[in-house]
This record gives sequence, C-alpha cells and structure tokens, in this order.
Amino acid sequence: MNIKVLGSGCKKCQKLEANVKEALVLLNKEANVDHVTDYNEIVSYNVMSTPALVVDGKVVSSGRLLTPRQLVELLK
Repeated sequence: MNIKVLGSGCKKCQKLEANVKEALVLLNKEANVDHVTDYNEIVSYNVMSTPALVVDGKVVSSGRLLTPRQLVELLK
C-alpha cells in the first residue's frame, strides 16, 4: 500500500501524517507513507484544498484532518 499526504507541511498536514501512521499501527499494516509538499505534484492530483490523502494513487480525502479512527475505517 502506498499512501501520500499532500500538503505544504503545515501543522494539519503533519498531524494527518502522524494520524495515518497511528492508524497503520492500529491495523497492524505496513505501508509506504510519503509527505508530498511539491505544489506541482499536489496539483497533479486535482486537489484544491489540503491536507489531502492519496491511497494507491487515488485521492480519498481532501481538506480534512482525519482522526486515526476515521483512517482505520478508510484503510481497511
């Protein structure tokens, strides 16, 4: 599983990345987690607001700071 957190590196983006990692621990899953801060790459996903979450190439959330529990449901 490849997961990308899209965002400028703001506190919400950093928190989403931490929540993703926590959700993976809760699920006992491993994944490659990247934090993308490059504006051109973010735009390539047609994301208008960050933080955004991309799982295996598909945007699954945009403009929301998901909790670890919400992410567990999303990543199952």
